[in-house]
Amino acid sequence: MKLAFSTLGVPGLPLPDVIRLARSHGWDGVELRAHPEEPLHPGSSAAERALAMRTFASAGVSVLGVAGYAQVAADGPDGPVLAELSALVRLAADLGAPYVRVFPGGGALPADEADAIGARRLGAVAPLAASLGVRVLLETHDSHARGRDVMRILGLVGHRHVGALWDVLHTWRGGESPAESVAALLPHLGYVQVKDVAPEDLLTPVPLGAGVLPVAECVGVLRGVGYGGWVCWEYERRWFAGVEGFEGVGGAGVEYLRGLIAGGGGGG
Repeated sequence: MKLAFSTLGVPGLPLPDVIRLARSHGWDGVELRAHPEEPLHPGSSAAERALAMRTFASAGVSVLGVAGYAQVAADGPDGPVLAELSALVRLAADLGAPYVRVFPGGGALPADEADAIGARRLGAVAPLAASLGVRVLLETHDSHARGRDVMRILGLVGHRHVGALWDVLHTWRGGESPAESVAALLPHLGYVQVKDVAPEDLLTPVPLGAGVLPVAECVGVLRGVGYGGWVCWEYERRWFAGVEGFEGVGGAGVEYLRGLIAGGGGGG
C-alpha cells in the first residue's frame, strides 16, 4: 500500500510547503482539497496547474487525487452538478491525478430517488473521465454512509471510471464493520481514507491510534484481501482549528500506518 495525506489537514498551506511536509515525513503522495480556499481548485489557471504538476513531479510526490465537493445525488437540476463534476475531472487530469472525490449529498430524498439521480449524473460524466484517464470516486458519506449504500448507486452506473472511496469513519458510524465495508466496496474501490477521532463526539480528529476508530482492523482487512492501493490520512484540521497541527503529528502517523501495513500494531 502507498500512503498519502489530505491537505484538509494543512488548510491553505502553499504547495511548496505541502511537498516539503510530504518529503520530510515520508509520504508517497497527497490528496489535494479542491476548494477556493486552497492553492489549487477548479478555478485555477492553466499556468497554475502546469506549474503544480511540474513541482510535484520533480519532488517525486504523487498527486493522488482532488477532493471535490460535488453532491451527485442532491435534489435539483443536473446542469450545475454536471458542470462541477466536469471541472473537477479536468483539474485532476491537468494535475496528473488519477482520482476525483465526490459526495452523495442525497439529503432527505427517498433512497431510490437519490440513487437514481446520483447514478444518472455519474454515468453522464463517466465518458469524459474515461477520455482523460481519471476515475470519479463516490465517498461513503452523508446520505450514503455505508459501503452497501454507495454500491446501490455504483451498481446502477456500471462504468469502470466511476468507483468508490472508503471513508472509514462514516461506514463505522453507520454500523458497518470493516470487513462488511471491504466486501461491498472492493470490486469498485479506488482508495481508502483513514482517520481517528475522539470518543467524546466521534468527530474531533486525533493522531492515528489515539482515538476510537478501528484503524488497525481496517488496515488488517485490506491486507487480508491483498489490497495494494492508496491509503490516505484525512486529518480534518480545517474544521477543528484547536487541534494540533499536522506538522506535529504527520511523521508519527505515517510510521503508524507503515507498521500496520507490515502486520504489526503500528509504529511511531
